[in-house]
Parts: sequence; structure tokens; C-alpha cells
Amino acid sequence: AAPPDLPVPVALSTPPGLPCCLGCARSCSAWPVAPSSHSSPLPVPAAALSPFAATRRIGHPYQNRTPPKRKKPRTSFSRVQICELEKRFHRQKYLASAERATLAKALKMTDAQVKTWFQNRRTKWRRQTAEEREAERQQANRLMLHLQQEAFQKSLSQPLPQDPLCMHNSSLYALQNLQPWAEDNKVTSVSGVA
Repeated sequence: AAPPDLPVPVALSTPPGLPCCLGCARSCSAWPVAPSSHSSPLPVPAAALSPFAATRRIGHPYQNRTPPKRKKPRTSFSRVQICELEKRFHRQKYLASAERATLAKALKMTDAQVKTWFQNRRTKWRRQTAEEREAERQQANRLMLHLQQEAFQKSLSQPLPQDPLCMHNSSLYALQNLQPWAEDNKVTSVSGVA
């Protein structure tokens, strides 16, 4: 049996100075190019050679999407219902399914409404407690800084206890009593030194 007909490789001829094929970085100086080892074995469509050739989309990209579902209107609960839900939440942050069903029946609400309310209320509770903890942390930091400043001011105003070793050595005595931050020990600049 004879082999099936295969497409015949065609060498593309390119202008001088351009690569002769997509996989070849060499520039061909000969025009037209004779089939060689580096020329493209298969014909390349003109659109693939042009960097600006792109398929154009027709229509808006979101045009084929399914239309969005309409939101359900917000459910509003009575003050009595909210008050009972809040009381229960204060005692218990999580409800078992049986407890939830009982509470929903007592408040004339659906099980899903009670479940959603508790989920939303827990989210709010977590956010509030996180904000409170952050405020407490900042207040503690401010108090700590204030106490540190007070302690530093006291240390400046109180004289240092005399070290017996420094009492007998005049250089050590001078170093111990040196307080560069004290107002009376400011160094005055000497001007007009010859």
C-alpha cells in the first residue's frame, strides 16, 4: 500500500534582514530564500507573522452571562423578636438545631431566619470584641509610657547614691555626678578663642 499523500514543505521567502521563520533568529540575506536547513518546514499563515493580528470578539464579554438573581428584600423583625434574640444571644452564642427550632417557633420566625440572625450577630460580636481589645491595648500602652516618663523624671530629680569606690577616686566621682541632661550642667560655647 502506498503511503498517504503528505503536504509538501514550502520554504517561505522573506525580505532581507528579517528572520526566515518563526523558530530562526538568523536573518536571511538572500532573496528569495532557497529551501535550507533553517527555513520553516511548513507554511506559516500571514496572521501568525503579524503581531497586531488578533481575533476580534463580537459583543460585550458579559453579554452571554445569565442575568443576576434579584435580591430578596431585607427581612425586618419586630422589637419583641429582636429583644428575645438578643437576650438569648447574651446567654448563648451558639444554638443547637433543636434549640434553634424551638426559639424560631416561639418567635414566629423560620429556622433559617434565626440561624442567619445568630450568624450575623456573632460576626458583629467578634468585631466589637476585637475593637474593644485593641482600645484596651492602646490604653495600656499609653499608661505604660506615662509611668515610664514619671519614673524617668523622678530619677532625674533624685541624686544618685554615692558609690564608696567613687568617693576615693576623683575621676570616678566626677563621672558619677555627671548628668548631661540636667539644666545646670549645660556646656557654654567659647567664642573668640585665639
